[in-house]
Amino acid sequence: MLAAVAILLTGALALSGCLYAQIPPTEEGGPCVTQPEVGADVSSELRPFYEQELEWADCGNGMETATVTAPLDWNDPSAGEIELELVRQPATGGDSLGSLLINPGGPGASGYDFVAESVDFAVSEQLQERYDIIGFDPRGVGRSTPVKCLDTAGMDDFLYDLPQHPRGTPEWEEELVAENQGFADACEQNSGGILEFITTDQAARDMDLIRGVLGDEKLTYLGYSYGTFLGATYAKLFPDRVGRLVLDGAIDPSVSGTDVGITQGIGFERALRTYMQSCLDGEGCPFDGTVDQAMGDLSALLAAVDRSPLPAPDDRQLGADTLVTAIVAALYAPENWTYLTQALSEALQGDPTTAFMLADFYNGRENGEYADNSSEAFQAYNCMDYPVAQSQEAEDAASALLEKEAPTIAPYWEGPGVCEVWPHEPTGVREKIAASGAAPIVVIGTTGDPATPYDWAVSLADQLSSGVLVTYEGEGHTAYNGQSDCVDEAVDTYFLEGTVPEDGLRCSP
Repeated sequence: MLAAVAILLTGALALSGCLYAQIPPTEEGGPCVTQPEVGADVSSELRPFYEQELEWADCGNGMETATVTAPLDWNDPSAGEIELELVRQPATGGDSLGSLLINPGGPGASGYDFVAESVDFAVSEQLQERYDIIGFDPRGVGRSTPVKCLDTAGMDDFLYDLPQHPRGTPEWEEELVAENQGFADACEQNSGGILEFITTDQAARDMDLIRGVLGDEKLTYLGYSYGTFLGATYAKLFPDRVGRLVLDGAIDPSVSGTDVGITQGIGFERALRTYMQSCLDGEGCPFDGTVDQAMGDLSALLAAVDRSPLPAPDDRQLGADTLVTAIVAALYAPENWTYLTQALSEALQGDPTTAFMLADFYNGRENGEYADNSSEAFQAYNCMDYPVAQSQEAEDAASALLEKEAPTIAPYWEGPGVCEVWPHEPTGVREKIAASGAAPIVVIGTTGDPATPYDWAVSLADQLSSGVLVTYEGEGHTAYNGQSDCVDEAVDTYFLEGTVPEDGLRCSP
């Protein structure tokens, strides 16, 4: 049985765009604040939300922050309210073209932190000069009304504990189902009744509210990874309010949860082989021989730590699942491959230090604590966005394909998923998005992207009635702002001048 939406592992990998910076992360900036303005022409029951005025507070480093009040349920605005936290860097050039909203991915990554702590990574200096850069935590995430599940000890157990029974046995599956049930029950108990409303559809409506209270007639938006699905959903719901949208590292909205997991598993296997060739060609690689031989040795290492986990000073033990998490974390960007080499070299010597550092970075764990709720929000969104039901025939075919195309990763990619025991039925649908009538939407795909494979970008650009495909011929997850001058120029020129890139533009590093 395949884990719903993608990976068993730590329950926090699939569709993730959380690794938006090099490892280790950049230093934290100060806290920030945002401000409201009168909104759009909407129904009378929604007018109080769109007409709210935001009060911005200075938080240092040229940033300010504010809070937006949104309906808990856009289908029933009287059902309650939630809060959305925004951070804004006003246009540094003084003459603003308007607001540029940014989502770094996930689902579950904090757009607030992305802008407040890494604005230079998020967007170019040119865009910072001409736009008010807006980071926001979507509903359920971070500083906004959050999903809450487990305390630190509970999250450690959920993400890092080792199964007591042999992998693949009925007892192993029962153990994981019970663990998933405990996690899902805790989320329902501790999240204050918001779980069934943590959906991308609801979050896209929140984003239109943010557009409205900021006083922008149309949405200008940059979405990375999962943020492309959020942006495409916005375009589906509000095609006439689409301004300039750029979607980098695209998710295909028509792909099923099972297919997402299989495609990502294959994508990470291919990225791992590319890394391995680079490792073998360089110095200090712990493997030798051909790529196939090195991958065989890595498979042996994974099997070894699965049988005999490596103890760490903090009493955790590194098993195969966490080692795969570490590998996947490092594969998001070639700049992080040196950490992967170090982690694998150490693991071969019985030392799990760097592997745990990578896995902790992925899971938002810092100094023994969790810096955010990204793992919890990730589960909440995916369990509501993706229908779970799959035929046994489809699951068996998916497993066979994964074992054929990703033999190194496959043994650790399958298992019972949290969404199978989630307390609310999913409301999302998997369908093509055309967004007929929308302004041109630029879709960027990277040919060697392991997390959001290039074919998804091709598909999304083709689905969108106004889709424009830009291809980056390189490795890593997402392409804008630092990977290619060609990509950067195409994106910046579109945002600044409205000049649409040539459809089919291909860019190199």
